[in-house]
Amino acid sequence: MAEILLQVKNLKSVYKTRFNERIIAVDDVSFNLESGKCLGIAGESGSGKSTLAMSIMGYYHPPLFYESGAVYINGIDIAKLPYNQLRERILGKEIAYIPQAAMNALNPTQKIINLVADVMKEHIKGISFNEIKRIAEERFETLNLPKDVLQRYPIELSGGMKQRTVIAISTILNPGILVADEPTSALDVTSQKIVIKLLKNLIKRGFIKAMIFITHELPLLYNIADEILVMYAGEIVESGKTEEIIFDPIHPYSHGLMNSIIVPEKGIKGKKLAVITGAPPNLKSKLNGCRFFERCQFAKDECKSEKINLKSHGPRNYRCAFEIDELKEMYEDGKKSATT
Repeated sequence: MAEILLQVKNLKSVYKTRFNERIIAVDDVSFNLESGKCLGIAGESGSGKSTLAMSIMGYYHPPLFYESGAVYINGIDIAKLPYNQLRERILGKEIAYIPQAAMNALNPTQKIINLVADVMKEHIKGISFNEIKRIAEERFETLNLPKDVLQRYPIELSGGMKQRTVIAISTILNPGILVADEPTSALDVTSQKIVIKLLKNLIKRGFIKAMIFITHELPLLYNIADEILVMYAGEIVESGKTEEIIFDPIHPYSHGLMNSIIVPEKGIKGKKLAVITGAPPNLKSKLNGCRFFERCQFAKDECKSEKINLKSHGPRNYRCAFEIDELKEMYEDGKKSATT
């Protein structure tokens, strides 16, 4: 049985406004991350993906607050760990984070080698610059990054090269887990493929043991993730093996996301594009029933009033009032209606 590196149990994180309003951005989220695996987290903007990433890292700073639950790394519940201990014992060593648009945060006045040195000196006391240079050059070569990048300034690098450099710097200490938040956004298709190949290589070569890959592009995860969590309005609405989520989504939201994708094919210009109508719920309000109720074409009265818990169907989990057979029948009826 694979080693569980990260265990998230019933995690709840909230934002508090200056008017003391509570916005539940991550609500009762639970999952495990095993060694050797890549877990994809998907959902539209505002679904809670990035807040979940920050919560996993223990980045609780106003207006984001921890409310309940646990995040275990190597048996330590980091959600309750004081930040100075978290920084000293966990961050960078056991788990590393690449936030959105991280490549734009590189200090433009520093050469890349100096940015690497900052990270290594923070965690390895007394390490010499020559040793840092040796380790950095070896790592860059192994990851097929030119060594001369280390002597350049960020402004001299392309967007794709900057992102690959950020990934190399973030994993220079060989953390067990890498959390990558939208690492391929704002990149062209070619650069996206190169970044995904680099991330896969990190696991293959043992520089990291496992990864969480966050994106709003569900199909992108087919190229890298072993399993996928689909988030909506702070909750997990579906989880399972990547192929099942991509090719046979159960939850109406996951199904809607996949149907909204434009696939180049003959006759596409004459087809009506599928969209998920409406907007996500206001998370300041008390939400009793299904959070997808207002946007779901199959919604029934009990969906609005009754709490919907996650259901298990083999290795898959989904949060819906309907059973799988009912949903599949409704999807099939929808296909028939569209062709008649």
